[in-house]
Amino acid sequence: MSDAVAWILLLGRILFGAMWVNSAVGHLTQGQGSIGYAKSMRFPMPRLAAWPSGLWLIAGSLSIALGLWADVGALMLALFATLAAAWFHRFWELDDPQQRSAQRQNLWRNVTLVGGCLVIFVLFTTFGHDLPLTITDPLIDLR
Repeated sequence: MSDAVAWILLLGRILFGAMWVNSAVGHLTQGQGSIGYAKSMRFPMPRLAAWPSGLWLIAGSLSIALGLWADVGALMLALFATLAAAWFHRFWELDDPQQRSAQRQNLWRNVTLVGGCLVIFVLFTTFGHDLPLTITDPLIDLR
């Protein structure tokens, strides 16, 4: 891999992680609102929607950005986005067309993010031992 490609990959990892950190800030700074929303959506453990999920998002995003067991970080973020899609964006249950449309977009955003996380997971589990600009090798090896 050329140096230019390695730096572009690092930039992509950082930008991908930045989106998740932005989401984490909301969970950390607006915890009561996150808990209230989780309760309204009948999430079984609404307190997880505040600081625990914010820390989870930061850990997963830093893992990818730094290349610190990025395979595990990708799975962490994929799990979060899957749960968010399943619990919080059930657009088919809504009657209001605007809310339905917004939640449909949110669900598909999360589906897209899961796809990106899976691509990152495969990248690191397959090629992670050879990727430059990482702190650790992946924990999972699919070579």
